[in-house]
Amino acid sequence: MLSSTNTITPNGYIRFRDYLQKVCGISLSDNKQYLVASRLGKILEREGFSKIEQLVDALEKFGGSKLKEEVINAMTTNETLWFRDTHPFTILKEKVLPEMTASPLRIWSAASSTGQEPYSISMVIEEFKSSRPGVLKAGEKIVATDICTNILKHAKQGEYDSLAIARGLGADLQKRYFDKINDATWKIKSNLGARVEFKYLNLIESFSMLGKFDVIFCRNVLIYFTVDLKLDILKRMHASLKPGGYLFLGGSEALSGLSDYFEIVQCHPGIVYKAKAL
Repeated sequence: MLSSTNTITPNGYIRFRDYLQKVCGISLSDNKQYLVASRLGKILEREGFSKIEQLVDALEKFGGSKLKEEVINAMTTNETLWFRDTHPFTILKEKVLPEMTASPLRIWSAASSTGQEPYSISMVIEEFKSSRPGVLKAGEKIVATDICTNILKHAKQGEYDSLAIARGLGADLQKRYFDKINDATWKIKSNLGARVEFKYLNLIESFSMLGKFDVIFCRNVLIYFTVDLKLDILKRMHASLKPGGYLFLGGSEALSGLSDYFEIVQCHPGIVYKAKAL
């Protein structure tokens, strides 16, 4: 592996950090040189770059190149599991879904990673429909977006190895909602996968073309952005919610300075944010 000391010079690190924030919003702190070196080492070696400055020069010169896509993929954190933190999905089933009866349900999973979150949401919808048939109108849709093209391909396939399938998923749900392809691979059942549409999306860019939603899951992604960018994204998400729609954030994320936009709903455990009318 390339040495972070030799490859990631102080000036080069600043240039790369500024470039990354500009193109995808990820904000690196001052001490992440080793992270950059470890994640970009193979790309730097393949391209014959001995310094990070050379990579930044190439990225700035060729704009929307394949190289830019590879760098963003490498720098994106894709930690995920089924029903992460549990209580957001309980709140969805017990509090939110019973209110969503006026029109076909639309949910946005705004950082879908390898698909565990949107497919977990689809399982919750299936469980709710089984327990309360006829309450939800037919035609529910989950739009799942991410900036990482590699993991979107994985998510669309809906196939998971035994290690991934076991992270947060009980044996009963595994049997009920997955088909066993072979001893090492499981695939989401077609009726659950049919609800989910995966799309590439950079959250720093406009997402108004996605339309309006009843619910938005934007969990464990805003922690990587600056305060100003967080506020901008959250205000635009408010505009993407139908009146009274709900926003779910990660456990370490909280709304600040947006009391005019969202009402905090305490659910014991957990909270969800309800969009106010402006």
